[in-house]
Amino acid sequence: MSCQKVVNVLAVSSAVVSLAVVGSAGYVFVNREAIIEDVKEKAMESVLGGGVPSLGGDTLPVGTPDLAPPTDQAAAPEAPSL
Repeated sequence: MSCQKVVNVLAVSSAVVSLAVVGSAGYVFVNREAIIEDVKEKAMESVLGGGVPSLGGDTLPVGTPDLAPPTDQAAAPEAPSL
């Protein structure tokens, strides 16, 4: 294989890579708004867990009932008064 053939192969492969990079950049530039909106939607979905709960519905937290003492537990004794 002569040196000219090697140079031609390198030139063609360089042109293909350059066209791929320019084409990808052009696609991102043209569709940047749609890409940004898609990323925003996916981020909000992952943060909110699939959707925004309706206000006033049963999905709102009511407090921390897991920290309240059980109702069947005896009350702590009172400290003696002096």
